[in-house]
Amino acid sequence: MKSNTIKLLALFFVSSLAFTSCSSDDDGDHDHNHEHEEANTLIYTLTNTTNAADVVTLTFQDLDGEGGADGTYTVSGPLTANASYTGILQLLHEHEDGDIDDVGAEIAEDDAEDHEIFYINNAGITINTTDVDGNGNPLGFISTANTGAIGTGQLTIAIIHEGKKPNDGTVADALSEDGTTDIEVSFDIAVEDF
Repeated sequence: MKSNTIKLLALFFVSSLAFTSCSSDDDGDHDHNHEHEEANTLIYTLTNTTNAADVVTLTFQDLDGEGGADGTYTVSGPLTANASYTGILQLLHEHEDGDIDDVGAEIAEDDAEDHEIFYINNAGITINTTDVDGNGNPLGFISTANTGAIGTGQLTIAIIHEGKKPNDGTVADALSEDGTTDIEVSFDIAVEDF
């Protein structure tokens, strides 16, 4: 009898361990913690598909993070009117000691399903993302940009975390189901005829 009791207790103990180890940590409270560093540098590089020398780089940098000094925004020059560009977005975390973590690569590899990058502009540029996450939904690190006539405007880049996917292609719809904005930056851009 004593042997059976010990066996039952052992079985109960092992079962409770298995139950505990298989339980979900998701209690419904989404605090949007990331498994990667927060990006403090964003670089969007646009390369003309017919003229490799025509490269425009948009850079946002805020090395001391929120609450410190304002970040800096730079645009290397104007885009060419009526041209096509390939866009590559980099998200980096630059440390004071000079080390750099490629946050974008970490997201693309391990956390793509929880992120989407949006490009919004009023400068007559058509931007389409060409890379997708593991579920076939748009991601946004790789894009195409087609310029129209000459003009000026703003280009806003927004990185949404744990937003609605799929969505209707707008930030508002992506944020409609408990999503948050990791980064949102706007650049003054110009399209010129060369």
